Amino acid sequence: MRMSENSSLLMLGSQGTSMNSSSNSSVSPPSADWVAPTFTRAAQFRVVATLVLFLFAAVSNLAVLISVARGRGRRLASHLRPLIMSLAVADLMMTFIVMPLDMVWNVTVQWYAGDAMCKLLCFLKLFAMHSSAFILVVISLDRHHAILRPLDSFDAKRRNKRMLLLAWSLSLLLASPQLFIFRVIKAEGVDFTQCVTHGSFQQRWQETVYNMFLFVTLYVVPLLVMSLCYTRILIEINHQIHKSKGGESCLRRSGTDMIPKARMKTLKMTIIIVVSFVVCWTPYYLLGIWYWFHPQMIQVTPEYVNHILFVFGNLNTCCDPVIYGLYTPSFRADLAVCWFCRRQDSSPKSLDRLSARQGNPSAEQESDAPSVDQMRANEE
Repeated sequence: MRMSENSSLLMLGSQGTSMNSSSNSSVSPPSADWVAPTFTRAAQFRVVATLVLFLFAAVSNLAVLISVARGRGRRLASHLRPLIMSLAVADLMMTFIVMPLDMVWNVTVQWYAGDAMCKLLCFLKLFAMHSSAFILVVISLDRHHAILRPLDSFDAKRRNKRMLLLAWSLSLLLASPQLFIFRVIKAEGVDFTQCVTHGSFQQRWQETVYNMFLFVTLYVVPLLVMSLCYTRILIEINHQIHKSKGGESCLRRSGTDMIPKARMKTLKMTIIIVVSFVVCWTPYYLLGIWYWFHPQMIQVTPEYVNHILFVFGNLNTCCDPVIYGLYTPSFRADLAVCWFCRRQDSSPKSLDRLSARQGNPSAEQESDAPSVDQMRANEE
């Protein structure tokens, strides 16, 4: 993607409106001031790197989805399963919509799919981005309730369903303007067409306001909510530690456990998932903000910087299943079983032994659902 006035996808498009980086009027740019973009060496690197990420993300996220839906991942607490499945689905949308479109668009340079596909695919790209961010917010809110309000755990499943419905609905709503502002434009005097926002905004500041609104909904608001949730969680854990040292009752399952192991494991997993989201996408968003307020930076910033930061952002889609696998023995066991099922000498007994070695999880290990004893101790 070339950094130009097509920042309506927070620079997540491919070539964007490379036809003109200085204005966004309704008039097509004069060919005398414009040079058609080409499939550069930096863009070639981006395509190859994105293809590698696509293959890994597709396989790993599909594996997570299958494991949670039909494999040993079903041992997860009933209110956690929809969250993990929704995160995998959001990552798969990024994988099968954003990555292939970006690769093809960089190879073809211009747009050949027509006006209807221009609008639809730009809408789907933003929908995938919003859903991925909002699902992380829902997961953070779930962990917030699990630690700070453990007695509400019986209502967690219904609460999470409502939050997930809201997350998907908001993603759909916030992405819908893409259906109206993107269109196919043909440059004057040359055989070049592009899917752009060109002409949808009367003034550049209007597009900047729209871009900033997307930045706030895609990144700032989710980051603030997630930060608030985990800050309050850490404060509560620290408070309980001090209470324990003072001999007071706290979130205990035994005399040595501050928080049930399953809940603590899930908490650590979700924190790392959120951190990976922030680390992977922050550089690219910051580059986008820099461009919105200082368009001239396109003249001094090397092209490969933009490509590398976009690829690094897409790495987040690959991180989620890896993090989930590191903290979930059942998922690793499912992968091992699938791998060894290909070997003809595998037998049911050997597979059972393999699963046991991988850490065949008990309900206590994989679920933070409450028991009677835990409820008495204010635990999930």
